[in-house]
Amino acid sequence: MEKMNHTILEDQKGDRIDKVISTLDEEWSRTQVQQWIKEEHVLVNGQKVKTNYKCSTNDLIEISIPDPEELDVVAEELNLKIYFEDKDVLVVNKPRGMVVHPAPGHLTGTLVNGLMAHCTDLSGINGVLRPGIVHRIDKDTTGLLMVAKNDMAHENLVNQLVKKTVTRKYKAIVHGVIPHDFGTIDAPLGRDTKDRQSMTVVDHGKHAVTHFNVIERFKDFTFVECQLETGRTHQIRVHMKYIGYPLAGDPKYGPKKTLDIEGQALHAGVLGFDHPRTQEYLEFEAPLPEEFERLLNDLRK
Repeated sequence: MEKMNHTILEDQKGDRIDKVISTLDEEWSRTQVQQWIKEEHVLVNGQKVKTNYKCSTNDLIEISIPDPEELDVVAEELNLKIYFEDKDVLVVNKPRGMVVHPAPGHLTGTLVNGLMAHCTDLSGINGVLRPGIVHRIDKDTTGLLMVAKNDMAHENLVNQLVKKTVTRKYKAIVHGVIPHDFGTIDAPLGRDTKDRQSMTVVDHGKHAVTHFNVIERFKDFTFVECQLETGRTHQIRVHMKYIGYPLAGDPKYGPKKTLDIEGQALHAGVLGFDHPRTQEYLEFEAPLPEEFERLLNDLRK
């Protein structure tokens, strides 16, 4: 059983305990947290509390996170676009709106459900809910992901990510006209203390570097390619907002008035890595989705 402590901040004073805890991790639903409180997996200053307990500044919250239940993740035929597959690795092009892996309260329609219908051999390193998943892209981001089909491949691919040798290039449409052709954003990222489901640039955050270059400029927008050196949660979305050019359509980090698109205009178009068994460098490119092309054509008009 994993344990986690959190001290209530000034801006959380008066908030309900279940609300506060559910913002600490974007995969924890409020219903799930309420169940933990009822089962006394949550203590405040060493005492058990009810789900409607109102927090005070400096309250010490102790959470004993129960081990995940062996949930029966259902295999679903989702017509995945497979770009490459052998006995070790699979590369898939994820559509917009698809979550990568199941979470409590969200057990169907994910990439993992589709992968389980497509093949039975996926690495078990991340447990029953995330078989084979080496890295993630956000629900509304489209594009390429590598999946490990055994534990050897999984460890090797994760190691490549740690060593920053994986090629990951994204296409994005951002608000504003970027005047310079190239740039590098080197700014550490961490959870936003005011909204724990959001990331932000913080002094003591995790090292994060994004390189970008301008492909095309429009009246009020710019079409860019971003290359990840690190792979932090929401990295491109937060970094582009940080320099004043938030992604079009981004519901969390972008302006309300934006282009006609459901979710951020971000596409993981290029993925390259060394094959974990043969060490041969493989690189794949997925074309822009139709709606992304439509936005570009509208902007060109």
